[in-house]
Amino acid sequence: MTKTEVLSDVAPVRPGEELDWDRLRAHLLAELPELDGDFSVLQFPRGSANLTYRVQVGERLLVVRRPPFGQLAAGSHDMGREYRVLSRLHRVYDRAPRALLHCTDPEVIGAEFFVSEYRQGVVVWDHVPAAVSTDADASRRVGFAVVDALADLHQADPAACDLADLGRPEGYLGRQLAGWQRRWAAVADHSDLPDAEKTRRDVERLGGLLRSAEPASQRAGFVHNDYKIDNCQFRPGEPDRVHSVFDWDMATTGDPLCDFGTLLNYWPDHSLPDGHPEAFIAASATRSLELPTRAEVIERYGTTSDLDLSSIAWYEAFGCWKTAVILQQLYARYLRGESTDERMRQRGEMVAPLAARALHLLES
Repeated sequence: MTKTEVLSDVAPVRPGEELDWDRLRAHLLAELPELDGDFSVLQFPRGSANLTYRVQVGERLLVVRRPPFGQLAAGSHDMGREYRVLSRLHRVYDRAPRALLHCTDPEVIGAEFFVSEYRQGVVVWDHVPAAVSTDADASRRVGFAVVDALADLHQADPAACDLADLGRPEGYLGRQLAGWQRRWAAVADHSDLPDAEKTRRDVERLGGLLRSAEPASQRAGFVHNDYKIDNCQFRPGEPDRVHSVFDWDMATTGDPLCDFGTLLNYWPDHSLPDGHPEAFIAASATRSLELPTRAEVIERYGTTSDLDLSSIAWYEAFGCWKTAVILQQLYARYLRGESTDERMRQRGEMVAPLAARALHLLES
């Protein structure tokens, strides 16, 4: 790989995830006439849902993003929403890559897709690359930067970039709870794991507990809906500031603390002893990072946020529950033969411990 490829985490396109490159090239040249030159494609391989490709035309690098193959949950993988957000959000939040083109014609590459600018940088997974920092406290600095970038997003004004009508903040939490319960019901029976029935009961009990303890939302703001460390990108040598945030297809306006709960759900906390119910996280790639503790993360977010964090355990449990449903959806796609990615089988094994973690948060 070249230095650029190492930094951007690209690789040859996975077998079975090739698209009609001739049609894509023709469409891009027609819609973006400034493009000219040789055409080539690499893939961002580490994502587990939407298919994301780095396309090069001459000297210009672009990102093309489309939904995964197969049956999709209603409202998920919304390329139109992601395009709308990224074509405007950059005005008030410079960490959002700018979207350039939206195509609704499935004849081009088999599904709706959008094209955005390409930003070179580094995504942090299981360690902080030397390109970002070699300092002993690099992981802590990266962790705090991720928290700061989320707090900044939640302070941004949707109306200032023509996104005030992106969502419906009134009744947001209730709709979220009902929607994720429906998504779970659609895939709950898809399992070949030995503890499937107990897992189903736990996830459904969790949904009921979340409903009964639903907090009152304090104010509306942007909600990314899948904010985590590996959806953030850093410039080389700059561990204290997130350069870009990716994966906006579920973005909306609603209760911002849902985002913070999702982040905590993904956050590895090495201050917890082995076997502690709250120690399990689904984001295996970031488990080995020596990040700030969850208590430090909550304190850091609170220094710049105007939100009361006394109910944050509920939001973290909600983040675990939502993640468990997403993992079950990915696992169901694998069982239906709609994905050949072996990682999707492992997603199903993460549902039970995530449900147990969320129940502990609510009941302790």
